[in-house]
Amino acid sequence: QVQVAESGGGVVQTGGSLRLACVISGLPVSRHSIGWFRQAPGKEREFIGAISFNGGRLSQPDSVMGRFFVSKDSAKNTVYLQTNGLKPEDTAVYRCAVRDQAYVGPTSDGQLYAYWGQGTQVTVSS
Repeated sequence: QVQVAESGGGVVQTGGSLRLACVISGLPVSRHSIGWFRQAPGKEREFIGAISFNGGRLSQPDSVMGRFFVSKDSAKNTVYLQTNGLKPEDTAVYRCAVRDQAYVGPTSDGQLYAYWGQGTQVTVSS
């Protein structure tokens, strides 16, 4: 059984940083690609980054480029999202997702991920 759990969210002031963690059990991140998404109230889900099973990364949207960074620790089977220079418009629920097939690269299409966590709330105050 695959389980995905995010943590690390919270309330932070504009300009602050948070490191979100995505702990996965049941599938090794050394073989499966992981994506990060966020969704703000009243808005569509937005892809914000991903890391391949082999450590490669997808291009990120302009909204987070240069501020958000995805990494992983295969020994802990955990993927991280480092968020820096946070802005009020970054306020959202952040979720990670796992691709079902092994040795397949990541994608920005959320529909191609099989397993999702419940998410962690990030709130940026102005």
